[in-house]
Amino acid sequence: MFLKDQSLAGKRVVVTAGANGIGRAIAEGFAQNGAKVLICDVDQVALSQMLSDLPGLTGLQADVSDEASVASLFQAVDTHLGGLDVMINNAGIAGPTGMVEDLALADWNKTLAINLTGQFLCARQAVPRLKQAQRASMINLSSAAGHLGFPGRSAYAASKWGVIGFTKSLALELGPFGIRVNAILPGAVDGPRIRAVIEAKAHTLGAPVEEIAKIYETQAAMGCLVTVTDIANMALFAATDAARYINGQELVVDGYTQKLS
Repeated sequence: MFLKDQSLAGKRVVVTAGANGIGRAIAEGFAQNGAKVLICDVDQVALSQMLSDLPGLTGLQADVSDEASVASLFQAVDTHLGGLDVMINNAGIAGPTGMVEDLALADWNKTLAINLTGQFLCARQAVPRLKQAQRASMINLSSAAGHLGFPGRSAYAASKWGVIGFTKSLALELGPFGIRVNAILPGAVDGPRIRAVIEAKAHTLGAPVEEIAKIYETQAAMGCLVTVTDIANMALFAATDAARYINGQELVVDGYTQKLS
């Protein structure tokens, strides 16, 4: 069940990578609260399915790591939303699994290009539009790996730590304009992506998949994976008027995880 808040009604919202997983849940949550939502995704099949499932949404294919593609995305924002109140920088990839000496530069660069540079490209376009709105906000998706070490996932962790620095810097830059910028740090989120990460980690370590899955499922104090709805509800709350003085924060939703394995 999604959080309900009347202050979200009519908000003009962009969600990157909004056709699957966390992004889809966030888009659905805003839509159920009466917001006007535009999503983008690189996966055209998933995007078409999402728009079929929720015909009130607007969406287009876009690659957040490509400057021209992002420019086209925000032209669509102007056309379809007529402005912007909430920017959700959700797009990201898991990146390579392996020890640092075994990583390819191309995989490292791709991870940072999507997970970090993609947020910069979107923020650069979003900020002038957010400045024209009232009580605007930006929410950047980081990870529990954005404040913890993550052996075997150094590219991903580096990109997500970068998101935290980017978020806090923007919170200082944009606070005087009444724009809040926060980061959400999900723990291991149940779904296809974490299952693929678990399989890759098991392969790297030469361990049974079931053994690695158990580690991921129990690394939080609460002993379970979080859900996409848990993350969506934090995004919804962070965009409400009730959160009007929450700015520059690491909003951790991980069941209290102290170590990533």
